[in-house]
Amino acid sequence: MLLTSRDNPRIKELTKLLQDAKTRRKSGCFVIEGARLCEDAVRSGVEVLSAFLTADAARHYGDSCRVVEEAAKTVFTLSAELMRSLSDTGSPQGIVCLCRQVSHTVDVTQDGIYVALEDLQDPGNLGTVLRTAEALGANGVLLSKGCCDLYNPKVLRASMGGVFRLPCRVCEDFCGELATLAVDRPVLAAVVDAAATPIMKAPKQRAVIVIGNEGNGLTAEAVASCSHRVTIPMAGRAESLNASMAAGILLWELCREGGETLG
Repeated sequence: MLLTSRDNPRIKELTKLLQDAKTRRKSGCFVIEGARLCEDAVRSGVEVLSAFLTADAARHYGDSCRVVEEAAKTVFTLSAELMRSLSDTGSPQGIVCLCRQVSHTVDVTQDGIYVALEDLQDPGNLGTVLRTAEALGANGVLLSKGCCDLYNPKVLRASMGGVFRLPCRVCEDFCGELATLAVDRPVLAAVVDAAATPIMKAPKQRAVIVIGNEGNGLTAEAVASCSHRVTIPMAGRAESLNASMAAGILLWELCREGGETLG
């Protein structure tokens, strides 16, 4: 079926899901764009409800389109103009999927390295943290309710599909959960403080690394809920690091020394 009008109910639904986190939470669905990401979603076991393709997409991204079309419950053809109106990228590839949100269990009672994020607001930062956490072998991610939406299109792109595979859970009581975890494992509050323990010397087995908001860091309540305060020693005049950069350094050190994933 060819769709050409922005007033089509299906197009209106896609637009709302792309733009509004509340709509995504209420519906339990999300939208992804791009040949690689759509194919990755299928191969990661994401349920594809509908696929929307332009004629050019089938010509330029034939293999990805075939994978998506075989997985999707319904397939629609969109005019190039209508696809451009949906896309928030400079060069849309002509393939969009409506998907069911992923249901993962984050079992922090198991051994492993975990990440806890408090109030990360930048979708690019959140996506990059998820991509890095997956790459380094972290076992799961806990998020406070103040974090930006996992299914924000920019998070999905920056995570390079990590959202589909890495177990993530939003905590109703973020600080309470940290305090509970801190009873029997290292829960490490990442802070900018020369008096804190350098991450190289911190306990690493079964650790949870806790990273705060881009501008303000961790709240005092979150820090108090953790068992240790850790920091990344810095030279020169730099006062802090980008949240996703800090997460990468901290996770590398935990996974490398902890022996959980990198050996």
